[in-house]
This record gives sequence, C-alpha cells and structure tokens, in this order.
Amino acid sequence: MYERISEDDKPNAFGLTRADFERIPIEVWPEHWPAYVLFCDLQTQWRTGAAGCTGLDYNVLDRRLDRLQQRQGLSDDERDALEDDIRTMEYEALATMHEKIE
Repeated sequence: MYERISEDDKPNAFGLTRADFERIPIEVWPEHWPAYVLFCDLQTQWRTGAAGCTGLDYNVLDRRLDRLQQRQGLSDDERDALEDDIRTMEYEALATMHEKIE
C-alpha cells in the first residue's frame, strides 16, 4: 500500500535537492550565545496558522526564562535583554520563512 522512499529521493519528492539543506557555518559571538541557545530551545514552539508560522509561543518563552532565572540567577535586566534578543531573531526568522520563492 505504501512505498518507502529512499533518503536520497525524499527531498526530490517536494522539488528540493540535497543542496537546499546544506548547512552554512555561522559564528555566534560569546555575548549572543545564551540567546542563541534559548532560541534553539524554542525551535518547536512556533505558533502556526493557515499562512504558516505567525510567531513564537510566548507562554513557553516566559516559562523558559523563569527557569533560567531560578537556575542561573538571571537578573531582570538580563531576562529583558534575552527576551529582546529572541524577538529580534523571531522577527528575522519570520521574514525569512515568509519570503516568496520564485
């Protein structure tokens, strides 16, 4: 009833190639590392609708920030800075996700 698609043919089934998934190495400056790690932790917490992703679930972000405050002694200013950094990354991620593909 169902055929298993080989790993090499999976991207092709959607009109993609392996090159579409090549990773470009990036450098994260040490002062941005905590925000980067937090953003990666939230990668499955996108709110979605008919038009795709609409933004991160801020309930989950608040919960993660609460835990960071408890475990690492995050100050209110550090928490606010992390939240601002996440919003910046969220904005850019949404812009990239919603770019029109020609």
